[in-house]
Amino acid sequence: MTVEEFEEFYAQTVTRLTGQLFVMLGDLHEAQDVVQEAFVKGWGRLRHLDRDGAPEAWIRTVAWRLAVSRWRRLRRSGIAWQRSGAPPPAEEPGLESVALVEALRGLPVQQRRTLALHYVCDLTVEQIAGETGLSASTVKTHLSRGRATLADRLQDPRIEEARGE
Repeated sequence: MTVEEFEEFYAQTVTRLTGQLFVMLGDLHEAQDVVQEAFVKGWGRLRHLDRDGAPEAWIRTVAWRLAVSRWRRLRRSGIAWQRSGAPPPAEEPGLESVALVEALRGLPVQQRRTLALHYVCDLTVEQIAGETGLSASTVKTHLSRGRATLADRLQDPRIEEARGE
């Protein structure tokens, strides 16, 4: 099958195949997804598609198998959720967390990323330099400036009151 023949085949059959899979699956969006994915797979085997003698049947079969694979994957993940149970409810963030996130948002992107890599991901200066492509001295500068900015923005009012400020 040539590229032109495939394009003509697609134009003539995509609507019909989508309708057929919609009836089989009961979900239009799922039918559209699997039919499109089946056509992509068919595109990869243009030379063999015509030899089969029934390219429409091949696309329909592949689309059906894709849908079945998706169902199995969903069922397996559902079973896994049932076994492990629902995750415990997350606690609402405290005022400190909200203040920290807000202060971090005010930092330049590179400083924020560097601080997160260092304090959240527990990476060394050398590891951060390797991951970001920055020099070690630039990483240290970002860490120093980020910490200084956060220290200014996150001053505890209770400490200021104790100092008499």
